[in-house]
Amino acid sequence: MNREDFPLLKQDIIYFDNSATSLKPACVIAKIQDYYSNYSANAHRGDYDLSFKVDQEYENTRELVRNFINASSLEEIVFTSGATESLNYIVRGFFENYLEKGDEVLITTSEHASNVLPWFRLAKKLGIEVNYIPLDTNYYVTLDNVKKAVSSKTKAISLAGITNVIGDARPIKEITKFAHENNIFVVVDGAQMVPHVKVDVQDLDIDFLGFSGHKMCGPTGIGVLYGKKELLEHLEPINLGGGMNESFDNQDEVYLKPLPTRLEAGTPNIAGVLGLGEAIKYLENIGFDNIAKQEHNLRKYLIDKLIPLKHIDIINLESDSGIVAFNVSNIFSQDVAYYLNKYNICVRAGNHCAKILKNSVGVTNTVRISLYFYNTYEEIDNLVELLSDYDKIVKEMI
Repeated sequence: MNREDFPLLKQDIIYFDNSATSLKPACVIAKIQDYYSNYSANAHRGDYDLSFKVDQEYENTRELVRNFINASSLEEIVFTSGATESLNYIVRGFFENYLEKGDEVLITTSEHASNVLPWFRLAKKLGIEVNYIPLDTNYYVTLDNVKKAVSSKTKAISLAGITNVIGDARPIKEITKFAHENNIFVVVDGAQMVPHVKVDVQDLDIDFLGFSGHKMCGPTGIGVLYGKKELLEHLEPINLGGGMNESFDNQDEVYLKPLPTRLEAGTPNIAGVLGLGEAIKYLENIGFDNIAKQEHNLRKYLIDKLIPLKHIDIINLESDSGIVAFNVSNIFSQDVAYYLNKYNICVRAGNHCAKILKNSVGVTNTVRISLYFYNTYEEIDNLVELLSDYDKIVKEMI
């Protein structure tokens, strides 16, 4: 599906590491090249035609993002370096000034490091508690378990929309409704969600969202922080510098620009922003229903092929995404990845930045296959053929 759009797929490789980063279509590459070749001026700095063009393209992309996630205003769209910076910004810029000692934040053991470590640091700094919503037998988050975990101390729930190892899609809308009924904020790590399903932040009613461009066919080093405007007004800028201030005459007279500019200090990743806009147009042209259908069909095909292999232990038989995590009996996950690499198959092995997930699944490392719409059944056949011969794997590990 749309494989001809991806220059890298002209090489003799099979790419199954889409949760780490996706491939980039030619239109995104061309957009970045066009900026650097034809109007590579700074944004919001110059009084000349090239700079005006950059300003227009940059702010047009902000409108693309606003429409893409259905935010209510442009002020709610802040460009960052990625989901990691967005989540850190949310925790440090907002919750550090809101939470007090003894308050509770709920996460899960299947969260990515970017949605764990900022809360851990805040717990040490403020004395808040970070506790966990229990996972069910499929390692899913359910609304019932959220309700059981919430206490009178709970002030925030911070969850991935879709996790990067189990691949489960959380019932975010239902969780948010319950949370808001109890005056609890909801933060969503959208790194694995936004590239694969249509996200409507107003329908979900979430308070904050962070996501990355590079996982959705866009460039690396660019991402988005969304927040409800009334909340972003209280988000303290982490970075101070050029572009985000109106004036400063002395330490007591510092005046900042309005949202979202005051949260985007310094020269932004202009090429990244423009590339992200092109990626959004590209994905919307394909259609998220088509993307989801392709991923679902590919995953089912892969699971059906792997189940008969007795030496393959699949961690997440059930999943709402294109992610399959597994191990080969008595073989270290990274050895399996090295074995597949000999045949030009790219997979991820290890703990996938979800280092406390082992507390729930009892397994520290796995091999992860993460599919996207440009993967094929033939690629899966090649993978399964290599995994089916256990003796061959062992032999090539020696």
